[in-house]
Amino acid sequence: QIQHPTATLIARASTAQNDEVGDGTTSTVLLIGELLKQADLYIAEGLHPRILNEGFELARDKALDILEDKKIICEMDREKLVNVANTSLRTKVNSKLADRLTEICVDAVLSIIRPGVPIDLHMVEIMEMKHKTDMDTSLIRGLVLDHGARHPDMMKKVEDAYILTCNVSLEYEKSEVNAGFFYKSAEEREKLVNAERAFITERVKKIIELKKKVCDGTKKGFVVINQKGIDPMSLDLLCKEGIVALRRAKRRNMERLTLACGGEAMNSVDDLTPDCLGEAGMVYEHVLGEDKYTFVEDLKNPQSVTVLIKGPNAHTITQIKDAVHDGLRAVKNALEDGSLVAGAGAFEVAAHCELMKYKSEVKGRLQLGVQAFADALLVIPKTLAVNAGYDQQEIIVKLVQEYNSAGGAMIGLDINTGEPIVSSDAGIMDNYRVKKQLLSSCSSIAGNLLLVDEIVRGGLTSTRGK
Repeated sequence: QIQHPTATLIARASTAQNDEVGDGTTSTVLLIGELLKQADLYIAEGLHPRILNEGFELARDKALDILEDKKIICEMDREKLVNVANTSLRTKVNSKLADRLTEICVDAVLSIIRPGVPIDLHMVEIMEMKHKTDMDTSLIRGLVLDHGARHPDMMKKVEDAYILTCNVSLEYEKSEVNAGFFYKSAEEREKLVNAERAFITERVKKIIELKKKVCDGTKKGFVVINQKGIDPMSLDLLCKEGIVALRRAKRRNMERLTLACGGEAMNSVDDLTPDCLGEAGMVYEHVLGEDKYTFVEDLKNPQSVTVLIKGPNAHTITQIKDAVHDGLRAVKNALEDGSLVAGAGAFEVAAHCELMKYKSEVKGRLQLGVQAFADALLVIPKTLAVNAGYDQQEIIVKLVQEYNSAGGAMIGLDINTGEPIVSSDAGIMDNYRVKKQLLSSCSSIAGNLLLVDEIVRGGLTSTRGK
């Protein structure tokens, strides 16, 4: 299947928008399409694409200045973060689910913030579980590991536990060099086996010694989460001492474990001290069909958390996962920007009105490029109106009139009533960087597409000349 080059370029612009700021992908496609639609009207009347492109560039620069002027600089408290996340999520899932995911996304990002350290969304693990309904999606203030203990007699639930996070091999590894062992009696064979295991057993005993040191005389439990393997004999030794051991934990969870539970990740058992241990109020195993999950919860100050996505089918889970991704990015963007922009189409209406005033300052035919850019911006409120079941022309007239008479207030569309509203009062807020990226990328892509015909025509002319 051959893709049209225009569609490919627009798709790449949308993908770049998602990679850079995590949202605004639909708006990117809409705005580029509308810019080209407006341009086509003028080109059909004989206006050269280069003139339009220069007008687009002037309008873009002015629109970015308007954005700087209209952005709301404020302290990002929880209420404002909820507003910006909810505005993003309600365009992706139904309102009831969006409200639930909003709380999850805001609390997840607030949990992982550390003073002086950039926000790392990788510290929010997204775990999927095909189970129950989408409304059962929840925030686990801890970790969910997608495996359980490998010994049948180990406890399935441990309360008030010490957590030892380590990356130490606790399994007998066969020699890579050919070796032969000869024995005459069962006693000699036993000695040979014991000698082979002595090295690993010594490591296990050091863990057991630490457990006795910190747990004897208390009701505390002890859990070992190891990145490498633990063989059956080592598991048996640990089980007899009441230690729950998980082996082959994923590498990405090792850093999260220490951030969530505290302590240090140990690469050797020679220097084990109580200071290297983390703590968890509860560690338990959850079995779902053939899959086992281990929950590490009830932590004192978790700096790594898990969003546990539940849904009845793969499609629902994928939809929620994409929405959570956008919600987390929206909260992160707001915290890093320290500013927001009025949503519900308010910025686009304001930019349109201001650009129409600015048009008179532009000389000559470049005014037409500014006019086309200003009209194209209205595609956002128009789309909101159509999706809500209203007449787009009527809505645009109302919004523009209300903005011009509101003395600079940012007027958006209330999709429930079809009437103009002050977006900030309604708590409908967008990310500043999403709008900035949108304006910059869309005008560039539309300009490139406008000039493609001229480039191709020039190539054809030169070819014919030869």
